[in-house]
Amino acid sequence: METSTFSALADTALRLTDAQRDQVRAVVEPLLTAADGEIDKPAWLAAARAASPLLPRDLLGALREFRHDAGPDGALMIRNLPVEEDLPATPVRPGSVRTRASVASGVIVTAMLQLGEVIAYRSEKSGALVQDVVPVPGYESQQSNAGSVRLHMHTENAFHPSRPDFLGLLCVRADPTGDARLTTASIRRALPLLSGEARRTLSQERFLTEAPPSFGDHQGDSPVHAILVGAPEDPNVLVDFAATHPVDDGARQAMEELRTALERVTHEHTLDAGDLVLADNRLTVHGRTSFSPLFDGTDRWLHRVYAALDGRRARVHAENGGAVLR
Repeated sequence: METSTFSALADTALRLTDAQRDQVRAVVEPLLTAADGEIDKPAWLAAARAASPLLPRDLLGALREFRHDAGPDGALMIRNLPVEEDLPATPVRPGSVRTRASVASGVIVTAMLQLGEVIAYRSEKSGALVQDVVPVPGYESQQSNAGSVRLHMHTENAFHPSRPDFLGLLCVRADPTGDARLTTASIRRALPLLSGEARRTLSQERFLTEAPPSFGDHQGDSPVHAILVGAPEDPNVLVDFAATHPVDDGARQAMEELRTALERVTHEHTLDAGDLVLADNRLTVHGRTSFSPLFDGTDRWLHRVYAALDGRRARVHAENGGAVLR
């Protein structure tokens, strides 16, 4: 009999058995026709919410434990999830999203609903709940999900007052070159590497963060903020090394010390089709290695979904009380 495996190693992973993978597929297949298969309809999200508790017990347990405490690395890899076996060509258009339900979109949404309320942002890819992460011609040098240069480590949507608590990235097509690897680093691993002075400085409101390029019509920066927030012995981290700017030399030095510490504890993840990476966006920054897209329909293709622990906290930024935030 097949058994699932779960380890508390640095690259924490849960690999589903083939039987469990088939169970997940059976749970999400009804979502292909729910609400006419239109992902962004409230009725479809409601159907996904009802389906989510039917996922395999081992998977539900791992998700619940990760929500409770993301561990020292703040990331969880779930392998051998079902995705489409006959994929179309990888999209190459800017702002690509999933509007029609698929097995893969059902998988990532039902999993993320175990971590919180699924959310999106009106200024980012038109507020779609399930977004494509694909390289786009002409965007190669951009610090965004459409680029292919090295993507600097960052808190997802660090500038936004209602940034997601959790980020999910599901691979539906692996990078054929093998060069594109997801990178993650946890403040829990990096904190002991920081000097006392750097910790104090990073805990002070001496930093500003711009919106990323994907928020095309967003104006302005976040208010001045600290990078380390919360309990000094186990803080959250709030930084985007492409968009966060120190306001003085001391803050600049502390931010460079943090960058070095995070680089020392960074893990690289090679994603295959059916691999889902979950990151606690409060503890973990993420990025991507550089790669050379082929733009021939076979490039790396991920689905991305956000979740917020407290839907009411984000409600002040929600449109008509829904899942899309301003």
